Amino acid sequence: MNAAETRALLGVLRDALGRGQQAAIATVVGVRGSAYRREGTRMLVLDDGAQVCMLSGGCLEAEVVEVALDVIRTGAPSLTHYDLSEDATWGLGIGCGGSVDVRVERVDAQEPVTAAWLSALEAGRAAALIVPLHGEGRALVLPGAEVPGGGFSGAEGAEVQVAQVLGTLGGDLHAPAVAAALERLGSREPRAATLTLPGPDGAGGTPVFIDLSSPPPQLVLYGAGHDAMPLSAQAHALGYDVHVIDPRGAYLTPGRFPGATLHALSPEDLTAFTPSPRAHLIVMNHHVDRDRVCLRHALESGAAYVGVLGPRSRALDLLATLEGEGVTFGDALGRLRSPIGLRLGAEAPEEVALSILAELMAWRRGYDGSFLSGHAGRIHHAPTHPAAPGPT
Repeated sequence: MNAAETRALLGVLRDALGRGQQAAIATVVGVRGSAYRREGTRMLVLDDGAQVCMLSGGCLEAEVVEVALDVIRTGAPSLTHYDLSEDATWGLGIGCGGSVDVRVERVDAQEPVTAAWLSALEAGRAAALIVPLHGEGRALVLPGAEVPGGGFSGAEGAEVQVAQVLGTLGGDLHAPAVAAALERLGSREPRAATLTLPGPDGAGGTPVFIDLSSPPPQLVLYGAGHDAMPLSAQAHALGYDVHVIDPRGAYLTPGRFPGATLHALSPEDLTAFTPSPRAHLIVMNHHVDRDRVCLRHALESGAAYVGVLGPRSRALDLLATLEGEGVTFGDALGRLRSPIGLRLGAEAPEEVALSILAELMAWRRGYDGSFLSGHAGRIHHAPTHPAAPGPT
């Protein structure tokens, strides 16, 4: 689930805990065949039956709420298998031809692992929560991160120690599960998943669900023109951490770019801004000199995705000018995208923004952005990503 959904869920959870309410979080931990959402999708259920976010297109929610209310009452986690086929015995008759497994757990914000996990989600910090689907124990992997004492709302005074791994899975499961979590955190687009880890003799196996928290994807726009506004707004709605850079302070206003971080930097001052290694950088100043300097800054930053708005010839002209100045980029050119966006026939700025963000989503998740009509296989396949931040 994206950062915007996570923010909404955690905001309601924080308020509910502050009022003394109890809550449960339902999480999709397994998907087979067709389903609306993937592993890692969460829904919050409060003790009055209110819910935030959705696990499906609306077909599962009422049933999951009933399960969650029972979990809140008893405190015992639940793992339920839901068949979405036409002949489902519980009578929904959705006809998707798939099935999902949903795990529901009561929120105990006083428990250290839970407190640290919720804090990581709220801060957008890299973390992996490992939960065996059958059995006891849980562990939280915090790669190179510190967890502030006190944790999430409702855990005031809780001692959450600074550590790379909190909790334990016990036995021979702990080490391979932590290694698998770190591997998933290192991918370009970290995704939650249930993995079956083999026993010490290679036989059998234990299913563990690895839930992930990761920083929201960063989108950096070099240029604060009119067409940057819908791109920034749509990206923010999708959960991106948006940054807009432009030397013209009058263009950089919260009214034009709500939710974005604004940087009034001249081309000479760009070194004051360091993008994330996983950032998506888009050069769209509509000013040749500024675009040239910004393109150099973007390519030299090491960011995984660098795009130039406009025709391919414009990007090539910028590169030729830089080469004439003695600036070359070598393998970094493999990260350059031009033109940017999917071929949707976009014309208006809002349509162009949609085209660009559609490409970014496809690129991050390993898809080609083609039509789904006529596709006979799984809509949501499981692409393999290189370790971040490697380019494609």
